[in-house]
Amino acid sequence: MDPDTVARAFVDHYYSTFDTNRAGLANLYQEASMLSFEGVQIQGAQSIVGKLTSLPFQQCKHQINTVDCQPSGPAGGMLVFVSGNLQLPGEQHALKFSQMFHLMPTPQGSFYVLNDIFRLNYA
Repeated sequence: MDPDTVARAFVDHYYSTFDTNRAGLANLYQEASMLSFEGVQIQGAQSIVGKLTSLPFQQCKHQINTVDCQPSGPAGGMLVFVSGNLQLPGEQHALKFSQMFHLMPTPQGSFYVLNDIFRLNYA
């Protein structure tokens, strides 16, 4: 399968789930997964989803500007780099963000997030 197609499908699924049901992201992570969120490192699916669901807003809207991907390593992994805007309710201006995912294949033929790095981009 084409890596760009996989990356785009993953990104569409990830952000639509994040924007509507953050707890639903749990099945995208495993115990070995690590999230760096604004410099804070969190490991394990439950801890990562705990962090994401505890963010101080109920809803948000991601607008994706770019998705770049590269194959990674002999195990069939993939690096996915995303940039875009994040609109929070009641905020006039969108926040710019970058996020990098290292996806690894599962025996079932899908992918999980091994590494996830998120940063807001300040001007």
